[in-house]
Amino acid sequence: MTWRVGPHELAGASVLAPMAGVTDRPFRMLCRRFGAALAPAEMLSSDQRLWSTSKSQRRMNHDGEPEPRVVQLVGSEPAELAAAARVNVDLGAQIIDINMGCPARKVCNRDAGSALLGDEDLIRRILDAVVRAVAVPVTLKIRTGVEPARRNAARVAQIAQACGIAALAIHGRTRSDHFRGSAEYDTIRQAREGLAIPLLANGDIDTAPLARAVLDFTGAQGVMIGRAAQGAPWIFRDVNAYLAEGTTPAPLLRAFKTEIILHHLELLYAFYGEYTGLRVARKHLGWYCRQHAHIEALRPALMAAEDSTSQFAVARRGFEQWMQLEAA
Repeated sequence: MTWRVGPHELAGASVLAPMAGVTDRPFRMLCRRFGAALAPAEMLSSDQRLWSTSKSQRRMNHDGEPEPRVVQLVGSEPAELAAAARVNVDLGAQIIDINMGCPARKVCNRDAGSALLGDEDLIRRILDAVVRAVAVPVTLKIRTGVEPARRNAARVAQIAQACGIAALAIHGRTRSDHFRGSAEYDTIRQAREGLAIPLLANGDIDTAPLARAVLDFTGAQGVMIGRAAQGAPWIFRDVNAYLAEGTTPAPLLRAFKTEIILHHLELLYAFYGEYTGLRVARKHLGWYCRQHAHIEALRPALMAAEDSTSQFAVARRGFEQWMQLEAA
């Protein structure tokens, strides 16, 4: 299927969810390679005084990234968010996404992220300011409300549409839920009513059949996948094929997965440098090991490696042995 966000025609009904500390440029590029229609960058503070840090500089790095490039901003001041949006568009952002979904305490304590869902007037002023500030599409990511007794995603969806938001993603939990319990899709289904802009359903979608069931139930145009992509960037391939054809493609060969994992390591080392690259790679390697029980025994050696050369050597040796077992 194809759908649009502003002038951008997108293929495939699955989108990568922005995740701080996860969806860096190397991971986004892998997910796009496997069919993620969009891959928003990690959230960037709207406070430009914080942009000089190495972390912010990396989050603003989109060199070689496939279009459309999506920058997600987090903040609570309409004028500040509008100014940050303009700067990022000048730097090459083709879609601006506003974060009103993050439940992290350090974000909500600044009245940003999902804390904004408690102030619908401020939501309206933020969205209006950002949409007016830039010529590119502006999208929005929210949760279902501040707490279960105050679910207001349906009203926020109407505010977003009225302000000119080009697409909306809803995570099926409230701010107070964090990631506990199970996501609920009833509220997303309610928000779909009377909504003309594309809607993405998010939360606990970890298989292609579940993606199909969620779309059928909610009426959303697509699904946004987060934690299920960790260690499995190829999930978008499976979801897109199942949604388009009703069948899941044949599993990827271990040889191909090994090639992808080793390439991912090389991308991380090049992007972050030796010290940080080694540490970020540990996180992704842990997720790859979790996905494949036969290589779980590799984890201690991968985590213990003290430099990228030895870490890569352990990974190559271990994954190639795992690959050869399939061929035997």
